[in-house]
Amino acid sequence: MLMPRRNSFDLDDFFDDPFFRREERHPHPLMKTDIRENENSYIIDVDLPGFDKENIKIDVTDGYLNINASVNNEEKEEKENYLRKERFSGECSRSFYIGDEVKTEDIKANFRNGILTLNVPKVKEEDKESEKKFITIDD
Repeated sequence: MLMPRRNSFDLDDFFDDPFFRREERHPHPLMKTDIRENENSYIIDVDLPGFDKENIKIDVTDGYLNINASVNNEEKEEKENYLRKERFSGECSRSFYIGDEVKTEDIKANFRNGILTLNVPKVKEEDKESEKKFITIDD
């Protein structure tokens, strides 16, 4: 016998196995994201079930689209003797590089049924070239 035998079976230990932990199967279990594209823009869908629109902050800093969301379920629940509690309280965030050309005012956001949808316009190559500034060479 190579492995010691356990005399009792503990259900909590069984579900503590990494196989059953969602956070180890997906790097961002609270903000699963799909990114699609069409001719003119990128569409980003972020799952945020249980979050309120007022607690979601979106900004663009140094070419990164930052999404921060917070929730506090502790306030809403009465104090009871829980055997297991899986509701999330806290903050989560994701960042995506979108480039320096995209401005905050160009991004459209919508939040419906726990899904945040962002429409980020594509920057066309001719737009990039028109913004180039050259240095004059003196004689």
